[in-house]
Formats: sequence, structure tokens, C-alpha cells
Amino acid sequence: MIYVSSKRNFTDTQKEVLWRLWSHGQSLSEIGRAIGKHAGSVFCFLQKTGGIRPDPPRRAKSTLTICDREEISRGISAHLSIRCIARNLNRAPSTISREIHRNGGLTSYRAIEADKNAWKKAKRPKDCLLSLNTELQNLVSEKLALKWSPEQISGWFKKNYPSQTTMHISHETIYKTLYIQARGALKKELLSHLRTQRVMRQSKKFNTKGNARGGIIGAISIHDRPPEINERKIPGHWEGDLICGSQRSFVATLVERTSRYTLLVKLPGNDTHNVVSAITEMVTKLPDELKKSLT
Repeated sequence: MIYVSSKRNFTDTQKEVLWRLWSHGQSLSEIGRAIGKHAGSVFCFLQKTGGIRPDPPRRAKSTLTICDREEISRGISAHLSIRCIARNLNRAPSTISREIHRNGGLTSYRAIEADKNAWKKAKRPKDCLLSLNTELQNLVSEKLALKWSPEQISGWFKKNYPSQTTMHISHETIYKTLYIQARGALKKELLSHLRTQRVMRQSKKFNTKGNARGGIIGAISIHDRPPEINERKIPGHWEGDLICGSQRSFVATLVERTSRYTLLVKLPGNDTHNVVSAITEMVTKLPDELKKSLT
């Protein structure tokens, strides 16, 4: 399923699909194709939070809901007293009174606007654990600079400070503080000391692990070629290359290592399908004794 929207914004549906695929270890390109976005846009979106999905905003059970505010609005329209509205909602009169007066009073109270204001006021920066404990912050920074993993650091604190819970920290908190620079407790430079060298937090299922971006999966290294190929004594071993010219012109070259005989193959494009198809067609025309290997 492909979702199409504006170039810059992500819809709620796209965000949900994006985070789900990212947690399942899908690559940026695969996620981009699934939601109709460029891989670069997906990267920029994920980088804002270091690849860590933000916790969704939650409303405390004791707070007024949008339905409660609708009842308050209807009660005002029906000219009910504050105490009467409070009884209908099983709330304290003071709660209803404060709610009305902080959102325009009896003449201007609107349930939807009041609910929006409540969400805005609930947003506040929450200091992370490392920013509240300077000693803990300094020790974590020192260990990271020594290339300790967050798991090792977390275990070291539990072992050396068994009874001081204020000196305990989970490895995930360290990762979050590193990757979400908005927390401001750990310097960005410490990311370079992580063994994974990742710029974002990734799922353990990440499917491109161990494969260089753009690399060939399962490829045999040139260093693993048999000695007879490197010594150029037996004909039939070829080396291929791609020449890219101006105005998107492409030519594949095939050079026989022993005789230096060269074949040129004109290509309609430089994508995998065109290159492989053209080279295959050329190689099939060669005698069998000249079709031993291609580098």
C-alpha cells in the first residue's frame, strides 16, 4: 500500500507506518517506497529524534476530558450553576470554576478550544536523568570516551553503586540522551565513540546490518579469485567496467586478462537490469572456452 501526500509533511498514517517499519528493521528506501516519500525525507524525519519513537502524549485519568468539557459548555448554555455542573460530572465545584475562568469565562467558554489549551499547557520540557545528576553525567561521558558501550556503563554503575539508586542508569537512557540531542546532557561528539558508529538508534532486526550501502549482497571479493586468474596465464577470464559519458551515455567494457582483447557494450542506462542484460547478451556470443569468469 502506498500513501501519497504533500512533499514536506507526513500524515499521521504515514508516521504510524514509518515507525512500524523502522522498528521491524526496514531500510530507509523500503520505508520511503511504502509511504510514498524519498529516502532522504524519511532520514530527516527519523534524525530529529535519533531514530527513537517519541512517547505519545497521555492524559492523566484525573484531568477533564473533551466529553467533560462538552458537558460544561452545555451546562453554561443551559444556565446551570457551577455546583450543578460539578454534580453532573462528579467533580469538585472548584475544578469546574477554574476550568471556566481560565478559558474565557461564562461568556466565551468553548469546549474544543479549552481542550486544545489544556494540551498546550501540559507540554513542558522534562529534564532527563543525566542533566539532573552532574556526577552521573560526567562519569557516563568519561566511560563513553573510553569506548565503553552503554550496556557496560549501566552494569558498572550497578556493580560499583549497588545501594545508590541515584547512580543507576539504564543503557537505553544513555542511548536516548546521545541520539536525542535536544536533551542537551551529553555532547554529540561522544556518538563517534560508540562501536556501531550509527547516527540513529536502529532496531536489532535492521536488515542492512553488515552490508555496505549500495553493496552487492553475497558478493565474492576480488581477493578470493583463483591464482590462475591473477597470473593471466589462462585465457577466458574477463574484467568488466562501466564508463559514464556526458548526456547520460553509458558503455560497458569487457577486457580479457590474458590477450587484453576488449569488448565494448553500448547501454541504454546504467541501472542493474540494463547493464546485466547487455553484458549477458554479449558474453553468450563468446566461445565456451572463453567464458570462465568475469570480475
